Amino acid sequence: MQIETPPLISIVLDKRRVKTNGKFPVKLRVYFSATKKQKLYNLNLEYSEKDFNSIWNTSKTRVEYKEDKIRLNSIEEKAIRISRELSPFDFDQFEKRLFRSSQDGSNISYHYDQIIKEKIELSNLSTADVYKNSRQALRDYCKEELNKDFDSFRFQDITSDWLNKYEQYMTNRKKRSINTVSIYLRALKTVYNKAIDEKDIEKDYLPFGKRKYQIPSSTNVKRALSEDQLAKLLNCSPLNYQQEKARDFWFFSFACNGMNVKDIAQLRFKDIEGDRIVFYRSKTLNTSKANLKPISVYLNDFALSVIEKYGSTNKSPEKLVFDILEEGLNAHQQRTKIKVFTRFINQHIKKLAMANGLTENISTYWARHSFATRAIRKGASMEFMQESLGHKNLKTTQNYFAGFDNETRKEFAQSLMDFRNEK
Repeated sequence: MQIETPPLISIVLDKRRVKTNGKFPVKLRVYFSATKKQKLYNLNLEYSEKDFNSIWNTSKTRVEYKEDKIRLNSIEEKAIRISRELSPFDFDQFEKRLFRSSQDGSNISYHYDQIIKEKIELSNLSTADVYKNSRQALRDYCKEELNKDFDSFRFQDITSDWLNKYEQYMTNRKKRSINTVSIYLRALKTVYNKAIDEKDIEKDYLPFGKRKYQIPSSTNVKRALSEDQLAKLLNCSPLNYQQEKARDFWFFSFACNGMNVKDIAQLRFKDIEGDRIVFYRSKTLNTSKANLKPISVYLNDFALSVIEKYGSTNKSPEKLVFDILEEGLNAHQQRTKIKVFTRFINQHIKKLAMANGLTENISTYWARHSFATRAIRKGASMEFMQESLGHKNLKTTQNYFAGFDNETRKEFAQSLMDFRNEK
């Protein structure tokens, strides 16, 4: 196995451009031979060529330059130490470590900040909010229960016992669901794993896992309508245009493999290939670039009728199919528009459902679960559903299935002893 040669680190005077005061900026030069890449980092110091040579390029530094020499030595030594800790060497990680304070690497809140920043840069705003909420819940716990500032907490300060007490605080005092606690603590675990991957902390600091703290998991509440309920909702008479539109888009989601509202809003006519839609889930694009697989949805008559009814008359390939969004919106503006439209659907589908004796808790989320459950009850395999829903993990797909209803169980029991139709 070939050992990677560490980068060459040096302090240099950048003489490419002299300043008006006759001085030049001092730079940290990093050259990595494996990639033949060089970077110069500004140290916010400047000297004349004569002064720099008197400070740095001499074995006997004069007394008045001793402090400057110590400062430059400290910077160079820190850069060399960081470069050798990184294996393989990575300029991005090097820069993060070089320009942060010495305490940041072991600081939990610092790593939360880094993840939140990364998610926002990727326009993955919903995931960024999960990390913000996770950190805020930890801050509240530290302030209310421990009278401490969470932002000063280090990774080694949190233990299994600490997490058990936090869980009790969240469920007993704050009345948060187990599912919420699980989401927040999975975010914290990701923060730990990020710090471990970046070699800021040792793996032994991780308080999660076997014989340590176990993140609670709850049985998902099944959000699927039965066949009779779906038929009733589809065929009922809306009281107004808003209810009709909400129902149409709810069932469009249902008919299109449980497509979420964001993906519906971002559909373009180029995604429609004959009698099907081929698209990548926005959620997948934001979380994984490896092994991306498009979802193929065959358009039934109902889905086609919704496109015809609400779609743009301009069907050029780059045109958005529906007018939920406008062109040129940034990520924050898009998110606001999608949330408003989702709220519109949920508000009016609830009213329509209640007026027809159905559950008042129905939302766009139910369309996805209802699609998965109905497809599996009609014989679709879990593997087929995993592909249809765009899940990387089969376990995620299994969580969408609401189980078999009593009528299905009854039909199975009645047919159990019927061998006549078997070959």
